[in-house]
Amino acid sequence: MGAEIRPLPRFEYFAPSTLGDVVKLLKEHGDGARLLAGGTDLLQNMKKRITSPSAIVDLNKVPELAFIEMRGNELCIGATMRLNEIKEAHVVQEKASVFAEAIGFLACHPIRNRATIGGNLCNASPAADTAPPLLALDASVKLQGPDGEKLVLLSEFFTGPGKTVRRPDEVLREVIIPCREGRSAFLKLGRRKGFTLSIASVAAFGAITDGKFDEVRVALGAVAPTPIRSQKVEEALKGKEISEELIEKTAELVKEEVNPITDIRASAAYRREMACVLTKRALIKIAMGEE
Repeated sequence: MGAEIRPLPRFEYFAPSTLGDVVKLLKEHGDGARLLAGGTDLLQNMKKRITSPSAIVDLNKVPELAFIEMRGNELCIGATMRLNEIKEAHVVQEKASVFAEAIGFLACHPIRNRATIGGNLCNASPAADTAPPLLALDASVKLQGPDGEKLVLLSEFFTGPGKTVRRPDEVLREVIIPCREGRSAFLKLGRRKGFTLSIASVAAFGAITDGKFDEVRVALGAVAPTPIRSQKVEEALKGKEISEELIEKTAELVKEEVNPITDIRASAAYRREMACVLTKRALIKIAMGEE
């Protein structure tokens, strides 16, 4: 006999058409409410009884959350934009190419057709492929709640595996990426080639003048409880004349900042070593101007 199929726990379903109504529903239902966008994580967690919400608030009829636009020198992306839509958008490829590139490594085409950027970030997986490039681009997120909206640097958004600073009565409204001239790179290591969970990933951004890093940002995924910025590497490279020797020496500093786990995909020691290797490769890539 096959396994018993259990029905999902009972819940109320709401499909508001304005952001204000979303916030009202979240405030009314509190911790029992869950937001539904692509549903790629939520529905699986409900089936596995990892979560049993008393209310589902569907965001897909809220036009205020579905857009990609430039505002001055900032690229703004609504929370319910599908990852494939973001990846294929010309303005994203032009203004935040490393972000579009990283999305191409995430899951598979059908999943990317459903998954949203808001959901991917709020799921707060340490291995989320969208987080390192956005961190390297110094992105922020805008949250909307009963008290209005607030801007949070993405580097301050994640607090632990599956945890963020977003309150139960708040919704992630949009991602904001400041657009600056520079070079960027994304590298991901998985157990196999193609669409697989990260063992380690690195994104880097650098603005270079006269052979020196005017500005450099390095972000890593799957090597700590949250995606992280490597402050030590960034500080060690800023203003320095670029050389492969300097990059190789500086990349070693990430070993002091990562805090990886051992799991079925890799040991903590291997992740720590590969974080260093990928950081070195990403920095050399942007230093040499390789695409």
